Amino acid sequence: MKAILQRVSSSKVSVENKVIGQINRGLNILLGIGQEDEMSIVPKFVEKIVNLRIFADEIGKMNKSILDIKGEILLISQFTLYADVSGGRRPSFTKAASPEKAKAIYEQVIELIRGYGLKVETGEFGGYMAVDIQNDGPTTIILDSADI
Repeated sequence: MKAILQRVSSSKVSVENKVIGQINRGLNILLGIGQEDEMSIVPKFVEKIVNLRIFADEIGKMNKSILDIKGEILLISQFTLYADVSGGRRPSFTKAASPEKAKAIYEQVIELIRGYGLKVETGEFGGYMAVDIQNDGPTTIILDSADI
């Protein structure tokens, strides 16, 4: 799995000009699931996300997690994180998981994050979406399950 974690003061996702998910302070997460990903990595991946200390403490140092600040998460499925552009100018997405596999893992990620007591809003899996992100910092972290 690959995730782009963006610290935000707010974020929302719309489909056909209708807001379907919206958060205040927290994380906008773009999540890609690859062919090699298995359900067994999900708990460790989620634990890493919710405990990353990327929010400022009282003296401005990144020392607090999303759990510490009781933040919110907007989770957007993004198969394009598995784009392969090595062969030319048009990306190939053959390294992305099948939609069925990706949706099952995506839903497990949502369930486990909610299990930590965090508010989780989502986009429309497989849908065309417009995402508005009010970056905070900006602070953007790239997380790859191969590295945890």
